[in-house]
Amino acid sequence: MEFTVKKFDLLEELDLTQGVVERKTTIPILSNLLIEAKDSSLVITATDLELSIRTSCEAKVKKEGVATIPAKKLLELVRLLPDGEIRFKLLENHWVQMTCDRKTYKLVGMSKDNFPALPNFPHALVKIPARILADVIAKTTFAISLEESRYTLNGALFVLKPASLTMVATDGHRLAIVETDHKLEGFSSETRVLVPKKAMTEVQRLASNAGDDAQIEFAQDESHLFFQFGPRLLTSRKLTGQFPNYEAVLPRDANKTVVIERGELQDALRRVSQLADQRSRAVKFVLAKEGVEISASSPEYGEAKEVIEKEFSGDPITIGFNAQYMLDFLAAAADGPISFELKDEQSAGQLRPLADEASRYRYVVMPMRI
Repeated sequence: MEFTVKKFDLLEELDLTQGVVERKTTIPILSNLLIEAKDSSLVITATDLELSIRTSCEAKVKKEGVATIPAKKLLELVRLLPDGEIRFKLLENHWVQMTCDRKTYKLVGMSKDNFPALPNFPHALVKIPARILADVIAKTTFAISLEESRYTLNGALFVLKPASLTMVATDGHRLAIVETDHKLEGFSSETRVLVPKKAMTEVQRLASNAGDDAQIEFAQDESHLFFQFGPRLLTSRKLTGQFPNYEAVLPRDANKTVVIERGELQDALRRVSQLADQRSRAVKFVLAKEGVEISASSPEYGEAKEVIEKEFSGDPITIGFNAQYMLDFLAAAADGPISFELKDEQSAGQLRPLADEASRYRYVVMPMRI
């Protein structure tokens, strides 16, 4: 194998593989990239057995072939090289030589036969605008559970219908849901899949990288999900199991409502939560005629209280929430007014960004004892 590639082209693709490459693995080959020089292109593959990415860039191929190269060292070296062309050559014993100007490096590779085989992209089910997919992921991914014991909550539910896309994520304490109207050409049924958190992060990164007008081809087989971004293909194992009935927890009769500007609420919460208990992150909200009082206290740090003057006409209500859960949502929500909707002290609260009606974005968060 022998080829020449431009540093800029190679670096762009290597960057995209780093989120997939397994850093701490008991299987050494998973720390390597599979590099295939064929025709006039270089195909780069990374996998951690759950998630894999295959991407490519232009190259001048002198001799076709395949090699594996340690992913982290390759990226760091390429990053440090001057702009220009880099020549790669496969040596004996799976070593790979890199040459740039008068600089030469030899990297210890491994046999390509050890690299796992990846599933092939089946027939595309539907095309989805990259912009929409990146948006629904950004608004929900933070609510995915990190507890490995709650397996079906380690991903988000993705529901595709002929005229809409829905993404739902929950960790049992809070739930984020986005429903976006978009006609999916040639799609006539309903599909529900569970997308793992790591796959969501990488899809969002690839979608953001693909440009505003890009379309993503989505497909699935019995055990995998496929996201094709032009020459880049992300493949993920499906999560199996039953996602909770999220519609049952959406508040129906939250009749106490106050509207607060996103920035104003976010700034107040950031300040007040500095003096909240660091384990519970609990802050107290008092909604009354005078406005919204936000407070927190801890024996360790002290007390904080702020009042946001807002019209509130219902009966006064006192309720506690996890400040970090609220801040996660506010970071993802669009600028503008936020509708804060409550029923009573024991029921879940709901937040909706009013400037983003098109995506019907809702965030439900369980109250805390305070």
